[in-house]
Amino acid sequence: MSKASPLLVVGSIGLDTVETRLGKRADVLGGAASYFSVAASFLAPVRLVGVVGSDFPPAHTELFQAHQVDLAGLERVAGRTFRWSGVYAPDFSTRTTLDTQLNVFSDFRPKLPAAWADSPYLFLANIDPTLQLSVLDQTEKQGQKPRFVACDTMNFWIEGRRSELLRLLARVDMLLLNDEEARQLSGEANLPAAARAIRALGPRAVVIKRGDAGALLFHEGGVFAAPAFPIENVVDPTGAGDSFAGGFMGWLAREGDTSPATIRTAMILGSVLASFSVEDFSLDRFRRLDVSQIRERFAAFADLVHFEKIKL
Repeated sequence: MSKASPLLVVGSIGLDTVETRLGKRADVLGGAASYFSVAASFLAPVRLVGVVGSDFPPAHTELFQAHQVDLAGLERVAGRTFRWSGVYAPDFSTRTTLDTQLNVFSDFRPKLPAAWADSPYLFLANIDPTLQLSVLDQTEKQGQKPRFVACDTMNFWIEGRRSELLRLLARVDMLLLNDEEARQLSGEANLPAAARAIRALGPRAVVIKRGDAGALLFHEGGVFAAPAFPIENVVDPTGAGDSFAGGFMGWLAREGDTSPATIRTAMILGSVLASFSVEDFSLDRFRRLDVSQIRERFAAFADLVHFEKIKL
C-alpha cells in the first residue's frame, strides 16, 4: 500500500438495529462512511470525516483504528449518535425502516482538517448535497481540486434538494446511485438512456447499483457490467452499496490512476468488498477479512465472468 494515495470520505457514522431472518442485532456499527472507510482501508489509507455522540462505543472507534483509518476528522459531541433501525424481508428483496433518529447528525457540518484539503481522492457519501458542496468548497479553498471526486445520493435528495444536487453533479467526476434513483434523477426508464442523461449533467462516469444483479458502469470507455458474487448465505446486506464504493475508490487511490481500464478493475474490487460485507451483521465480516481472501475472491470473480472468444 506504500504507493497508495490518501482517500478522504465524508458521511454518516451511526448505530444500527438490524433484523433479518438470521437474527437481530442492536446498536451495531453502521453508517455509510463506516462501511466505506473500513472496506477501502484494505486497499488505501483512509481519512474519515463524520460525527458521533458521547454514547458512541469505544469498540467501534477501535475497529477504525485497527484498520488505520485516520480519525482526525471525526467529531465527538455531546448527545446521542445517529441511529437507524430496520427489518429485511426473508428473501432480502425489501427493507422496512422502523426508526430513524438523526440526533447529533442533524447538526453535522463537515470540517476538514487543514492538512486534508489536498486529499487527491474524495468520496462524498450519501448526505445532504448542500453539505457535499461545502466539502468540495473546503478542498478547493487552497486552489487544489481533488484528482477524482465521487458522490452518492438517494431519492430523498433527488426530490427535495434537486437544485443543490445538480450544482454538485456539475463538479464531480462520478456518481453512484441505484437503478430506481437513476430513473428518478434522469426521467428515463431505460438505464443506458438514464446514464447518458446523468453524464450530461457533469459526471464523466456513472455507476448504477442493482443489488444482487450487480452494477453497471457508464463512462468514456463504454459500458461495463460487474456481477454480484453469488453468496449462498447472505446475513445482512445493509452496507453492501457503501462497501462497494469503498472497494471501488480504494483501488483508484491505490493505483493513483483513473483510466478506463483501472475503473473497470475498481468495479470488480467494489463487488468483492460488497460480497464480503453481506456475510455477517454490521461490519463484523471485515474483522475477519485479510488481503489474501480479497485476492482469492477477485480471482474467483475472474473465473465467474471469463469466456473465450469465438469465430462464427
